[in-house]
This record gives sequence, structure tokens and C-alpha cells, in this order.
Amino acid sequence: DVNTSSGSVRGQTLHVLNRSIHQFLNIPYAEPPLGPLRFAPPLPLKEPRKVIIDGTKPGNYCIQNIIKFIDEGYEPTSSEDCLVLSIWTPNVDNSNDNHQKVGLKPVMFSIYGGALSIGSIFQTVYNSSVLATNDVVVVAVNYRVGPLGFLYGGDETAPGNAGFYDQLLGLKWVRENIHLFGGDKNQITLFGASAGSWSVSAHVLSPLSKGLFKRAIMQSGSVMYNKDRPALSTVEGLQRAKQLARHVELMAGATKDEGLILTLMLYPEMQTEMTEQKLREIVIKLSNEFHNIDVDKVCDYYLKGVDKTNSSQLKAALNALYGDLVMTCPTYLFAKRFATNGHNVYFYHFNFQSQFYGNIFGDTGDAVCHGADLAFVYGFPLRHPKLFSETEYDFSIDVMKIWTDFAKNGKAHDVWPQLWDKSVIRVKDLNPNDMSLILNNPYESTCDGIWSQYF
Repeated sequence: DVNTSSGSVRGQTLHVLNRSIHQFLNIPYAEPPLGPLRFAPPLPLKEPRKVIIDGTKPGNYCIQNIIKFIDEGYEPTSSEDCLVLSIWTPNVDNSNDNHQKVGLKPVMFSIYGGALSIGSIFQTVYNSSVLATNDVVVVAVNYRVGPLGFLYGGDETAPGNAGFYDQLLGLKWVRENIHLFGGDKNQITLFGASAGSWSVSAHVLSPLSKGLFKRAIMQSGSVMYNKDRPALSTVEGLQRAKQLARHVELMAGATKDEGLILTLMLYPEMQTEMTEQKLREIVIKLSNEFHNIDVDKVCDYYLKGVDKTNSSQLKAALNALYGDLVMTCPTYLFAKRFATNGHNVYFYHFNFQSQFYGNIFGDTGDAVCHGADLAFVYGFPLRHPKLFSETEYDFSIDVMKIWTDFAKNGKAHDVWPQLWDKSVIRVKDLNPNDMSLILNNPYESTCDGIWSQYF
């Protein structure tokens, strides 16, 4: 059992790829956000739990539309009592004395995606037992989502962004306790995809998170795509970030076809014949939501060379447009501004489609969808080798090594130049068929061109 500020936690030892990994699920890090605390920032636990915390069983999802997960083959429980975290570690140290012990491992702090409206650390994909075999301690934090996490009520009972404050309190818990699990509190890397990446970028900019972590990995998402959240005005935020984030190293990236799955989920028009008229109407809607886009200019750019009578070409154009606006460009332009302020920044273009995703989402051709990197980062092919090819298995090992090497020493890969390399934009193409490919200025006409004025 490990004696933490939350009480004594009992975990279990898993045998993963010939290593012993200690898993502790469902450790409370805050008072349950019930009653008057419902929309408020979380409060630390008043006192440790008297009974031993059972860290062998998964806990509750935070309140959300659970129907989305029934497809994953199980029906999770959801409750407002959900502010817990899970830890996977290759070594546990039960002696409570000094924090200065040798052999403490770098810590990777995982923030899940799900549009800030769904998601949980108990989803299968976020099981980090395989990732921890790379000699890191992985922590995953449950946070409130949807209205309970991000409703802005305009007063202190609902000041907004409660889910963000949950993540922050989880991070503070980790700094206080992680040495007991063999982790080094001075070597924390935040990482997350989609809304998790949005969250990571918010911590990079927030004065509240200053000094709590050393590195950050943003996988497709950034607060620069920030239609209506009162987090902070972006330009002012980035000005402040020059001071705040002086000591943060950043790795970020996006997948080749960010828009594909997102448009399918958002626009019923994608299920029917697409016409140029419908496409322009969607872009007008987007423009109303976001920054008053020059609809004609943007449509003309993405429709260049497109047969406007061909529905599937029009859909592909909308996918490209939407992915650039919502995911790729906000992530890239955040990273670029960060890099030009003199920070170490690495940027990747994830360019490999696993068969596994093809089977889930139906035939997406050779598209590399939003979230395609997740399975490889968490070592899914190593947990389920029968579902993946040998190439996918090996690629996952490579991707985990890149992520964990960055967490260990801030350097991503031998053949990976920084994003802002002597004033040239350099981006790593992440694809198992050629792990040495570097792209020069791949976003010149999109993020640095047509979209640059909007961010």
C-alpha cells in the first residue's frame, strides 16, 4: 500500500511486456463536487480517507452522455463523484522520507479528449500500462466535462472552466505525492489529444499552472481555436505567455486529415450529396461562430482544382478546410509563436492510417483521421497484437519512444530538427515507412497563408 495525502492506496501489479507495472486506479484528489460545489472549482480533500482506497477497480466517469461508450463494449457508471486519478509506474517507493531520491522517473500527465463534453481516464484507450514500460510514470486525471465542467455562470459559484481547475488540482496532487510512486515532480510532461491538447495549451498559457510542469505535448488542438470560452484573449494570452512559459519545452502536431471524422459527426450534409451551395452555407455558419471568415476567399482557396459537380471531391474540400481551421492551424500557429519566442519546439505531421481505425470508422481510404495517433501513443497494438500488423506494432514502439524521450530530456528524436530552424519551418513527417522524412514549410499556403489573419 502507498501512503498518500488522500489516504492509503492499494494497487495491483500487472505483467506487461515482461515488465512489472504497478497500477493504481481511482485515487481521489479532491472533495466530490456535489451540492454548492457543483459548478465551482474543486477543493482539495479535507482529510485523508480512513479506509484503504481500492486502486484495483475503475471508478466513475464524470456526468456525461454515456451512450457514446456503449459501443466500446461496456456500460460505464457516471457520477458527480468523479474527481480521481490513476497512476501506472514501473517502481513504487513506500518510504515517505526525502523527495530527492535517486532513480525517480519522469512523469507524464495525461489529459483526455472528447470536446470537453465527454471522456474519462477509464476508457480503454487511455490504459497507460504499456506506455509506463518505457521507464516513465504515467498519471491520468479525471475532470468534469460538459456543462458541469465548462459552464460559465459569471459569478463565484460558477466562474467557468471548472474542468480546467480540476486538472490543475490533479497536477498539484501529483507534485505533492508522485515521489511515493517513483516519479520525479520536477520532470512532469503534460500531454493530451484534441480537447486534451486544448487543455495542455491552456496550462501552458495560464499563470495558475506556472512552474507545475516542465514540458508539454499537444496532439491536435489549441486554445487559439477559442470561439466562446472566457479563458483569455489569445493575443494578450500569448504576450503573457512569453513571460510565463519561459521554461516550458513543447512538442506538438496534427494528423494529415484532421477534418474527416469531425465533419461526419457535425454535419448531416456529409451523409448526403454535397453541393457547392451546401458547402458555402456550412462555411457561412462557421464564419458566424468564429472570427468572421472571408467566406468567398476561403471557399475559392479550398475549391481550387475541385470538380464542383463531384460530391466526394467537395466533401474532401470541406474536410480539409474544417481540419485546418479547427485543429491543424490553431495547433501549428500556437507552436510557431512559441518557437519564435525562443522556446524549444518540435512539430510533427502524423501521416499513418492504421487498419484498425479503418475497421471502426468504415473505409476512410488513406485518410489519417483526427485521433489516429492515440492508439500508437498508448501502445494499443502492443496490448492487442492480433488486431494490428507488425508494422503497426513496431510503429507504436517508435511513437512511444519519441513521446517518452521527449518527457525524459526534451529532445524528440535524432533526426528531428526544431520547428523554427534558422528561420525555416521544419516539420517531422511521422510515418513508419520513412522515419527520417522532414517537411519544409508544409503549411505555407494554409496556416501561414489563408488562415494566418484569423489567429
